Amino acid sequence: MNNVQYNLKFEKLVAELELGELISKPKAISGGLLHRMYAIETTHAKYAVKALNPQIMSRPTAMQNYIQSEKIANVAANFIHAQPAKVINGSSMQILDHQCYLIFDWIDGKSLELHEVIETHCEHMGMILADIHKTDFSQLHIPDLQLDHSKETDWNDYLNKGQTENSDWTILLADNIQKLYEWSAQAKNASVILASNTVISHRDLEPKNVMWQQDTPIIIDWESAGYINPMHDLVETAMYWSVDHTGIVEKERFLAFINGYRSRVGNLNANWRRVLENGFSGKLDWLEYSLKRSLWIECTDNEEQQMGTSQVTWTIEALKQYEDMISDVEHWLSKSEIIVIRYRKG
Repeated sequence: MNNVQYNLKFEKLVAELELGELISKPKAISGGLLHRMYAIETTHAKYAVKALNPQIMSRPTAMQNYIQSEKIANVAANFIHAQPAKVINGSSMQILDHQCYLIFDWIDGKSLELHEVIETHCEHMGMILADIHKTDFSQLHIPDLQLDHSKETDWNDYLNKGQTENSDWTILLADNIQKLYEWSAQAKNASVILASNTVISHRDLEPKNVMWQQDTPIIIDWESAGYINPMHDLVETAMYWSVDHTGIVEKERFLAFINGYRSRVGNLNANWRRVLENGFSGKLDWLEYSLKRSLWIECTDNEEQQMGTSQVTWTIEALKQYEDMISDVEHWLSKSEIIVIRYRKG
């Protein structure tokens, strides 16, 4: 798409939605690994526009999931600082020329880089996660649909396809293929055990999805919102906020997050090994999606294909690193639990 077509597309979008007239060229901004984000400024205001990935939106449940996640964000906004998409003409989902959009008011703030996150941030975010978990979403009548645990990923099939295409990651995948089946089995077993206890949550509360205005965090990007085991969500989110640029989890920041959460809900009780084994599941899902992008199975353009290829390598390395840290994190959680019990018995 050339610049003229690009500008005409946004001119048409803001006109249709009565958002004013463009006063500058739309600017592409970082929108994560799935969708494309743009900053637009009109005679009315400044907005962030998320153009949703057509491949994602072609899935049968995608539209309902996005509408549902925005309803969750709107309820959460009554209890925490959250930013849902704008509701225009009665809907949060805007569709123009077969392209789906979410429109957001612009936030003058910044997300934190990993090296900028300190223990105070972690403790604060632990409290916010607890507040989300404690929120009553029952008014939305969202069914807790259990995952189909019978599905098994055929990693060998992806390896064969990659070898046929001479993909960059084939040797790495081949070297770790047995591990992928082991991790998949552990995640499946843990997921079945943990499925009986769920809450509605954001489910992707990484530092990139929190905009800070001074000391006030605003939670954005609610598209993954839905049911999740609360202890799985706690541990995974604590890791997001305590990992360094090399992928290593820093103990002090991790425990600050856990303590922030616990200050809102009281003592925690969980089979931490099962919780941590369940942590393989999201990474394995992302690996499979990245393989599909890399192999042009679920992909729209060269940029996506290249992103898929790089993410395959990154995710396999992340899975190996995650396995290496499970025992340490389990020890921290168990020891932390004992300290609190002793303190309470005092």
